[in-house]
Amino acid sequence: MIGENIQHLRKKRSLTQEALAEQLGVSRQTVAKWEAGESAPDLDAAAKLSKAFDVSLDDLISSPVEVPPPEFAKGKHVFGLVTVGDKGQIVIPVQARRVFHISPGDQLMVLGDEDRGLALVDARFFLKIAEVIRNGEK
Repeated sequence: MIGENIQHLRKKRSLTQEALAEQLGVSRQTVAKWEAGESAPDLDAAAKLSKAFDVSLDDLISSPVEVPPPEFAKGKHVFGLVTVGDKGQIVIPVQARRVFHISPGDQLMVLGDEDRGLALVDARFFLKIAEVIRNGEK
């Protein structure tokens, strides 16, 4: 994943592997190996990459870098793929958890529409609606 992120961020900034390598003080072959997943940057190099690309170390190494949405889709996000485990579990990507303030222990309602797909909605949303309905009935 870090290799894909390095390549994406490098291309986004219109840098060649050679230009990035020069900026970091490593060889072009080193950058090529990182991008190909043949090796990974050490902590010092990862810190330099993080600073060069203006992203956190966590985002650089653990989650797909979010591609900014087109202007017509403000507030819309593509967080990448998740894999469904044997028991139906998924891991919500770090960036999605940050954007939507999802913390361990939070409850999400799973909604489904056979034509449009699945949706995850914060359970507190439904509790607020229930309270409004209950208070409105009194």
